[in-house]
Amino acid sequence: MIRQSDTTTRPPVWEDEAPAETRYRRVQQGVPPLGRGLPGMQQEAQGSDGDEFTRLGAARRGRQRFDGADTPWWRPASGWGRALMAVGTLIVLGGLAVSATLLKTYLGRDGRFRIAGSGNIAATGLSEVSRAEMLPVFGEDIGRNIFFVPLAERRRQLEQIPWIERATVMRLLPDQIRVSVVERQPVAFVRIGDQVQLIDTNGVLLAMPPALMAQHRYSFPVVTGIDPHDPLEGRKNRMAVYGRLLAELDASNQHLSEQISEIDLSKPEDVRILMPEQGTDILVHLGEDRFLERYQRYKAQIAGWRQQYPKLMAVDLRYEQQLVLEMTPGTSPVEIATGDAASATAQTNAPAPETEKKAAVKPAGKPSAKATPVKTSAKPGAKGTEKPKIVTAKEKAARDKAAKDKKKRAEAKRAALDLSKKKKARSAALSRQGQ
Repeated sequence: MIRQSDTTTRPPVWEDEAPAETRYRRVQQGVPPLGRGLPGMQQEAQGSDGDEFTRLGAARRGRQRFDGADTPWWRPASGWGRALMAVGTLIVLGGLAVSATLLKTYLGRDGRFRIAGSGNIAATGLSEVSRAEMLPVFGEDIGRNIFFVPLAERRRQLEQIPWIERATVMRLLPDQIRVSVVERQPVAFVRIGDQVQLIDTNGVLLAMPPALMAQHRYSFPVVTGIDPHDPLEGRKNRMAVYGRLLAELDASNQHLSEQISEIDLSKPEDVRILMPEQGTDILVHLGEDRFLERYQRYKAQIAGWRQQYPKLMAVDLRYEQQLVLEMTPGTSPVEIATGDAASATAQTNAPAPETEKKAAVKPAGKPSAKATPVKTSAKPGAKGTEKPKIVTAKEKAARDKAAKDKKKRAEAKRAALDLSKKKKARSAALSRQGQ
């Protein structure tokens, strides 16, 4: 059963499909949506799309009505208004400048902001620097207005005092100057001529009277090879080597550095330490790295070396396959070729067998009767007997020069390889970009 109200939208029974067009009444596109205008109203031009032209016309009428709204609210529309506004701005700025000048003059002449004396300058952090050494920096500021004290310049002048590492200078109204300093910490004694001074990690020399040093009870090694006329950067680099040496020796909390009496830093590539041994001092060459390993090697073998070579004066541990033992002046150095540290220990500490041979080291200019005996023993497990080589000071210097040249060539080769790798990487990157 079909209701009558449904027949208006449903297709007749004899139709197979619904008509393509809807049953709703279409609005004629040529007629504007408002239908008709009022008498006297100007009609907008119509095109293919009446709604679009209607919107454009409304927007144009709105712009014509509110053209004055595009101007900022603070900008006058007329030329006279703009001129008056510029004059007012100049008057305001001039008033501010005059007010600032008057305020500055008032504060500068007001006695409440004047530094009356040295009591108005307070300092904290002073230990080795006295107030008498600090106050001359502020000598020109006594009686001056606190606002006219150049704080940055005073800070730089304070940091020029050797014992002061950093300084901070502040104003405290109405008439106080507050100074806070951080002093340098000495890490070693420095022997310069006949005087002994202190030095910090940055290579800054610190003067202190001997009586005051005794009161502080410093227990530092004595450093030599530091020239006060050298640039500060050079002294800093030498102290960096000194810091690495002490860090390696004291890494295991054994305080091995306390057994050293003197450290020579004249050649940073060859650190030399002076070790006290039974009433005499032995100079030990440690090179520029592996300080702990070479120090332990020295301590393990020094007793045998001194027993075998009574005139031992210096030990050179910079070479891996040999040891150079230097005797007192007038005696040629002895070079012992070793495979490793254990073989050297066996050579010097092993008991001499029946087949022991004695090689006399003849001192220059002395009879052979006073020659120093050099004992050699067969190396355990070795095929033959290793004999010490007698080298002169000239040969030793030539060997040192050859070792330096070899090191320079290795560094140059390494730099060339790095440069070649960088060039290859750059060319590969450019080829990838081209692809």
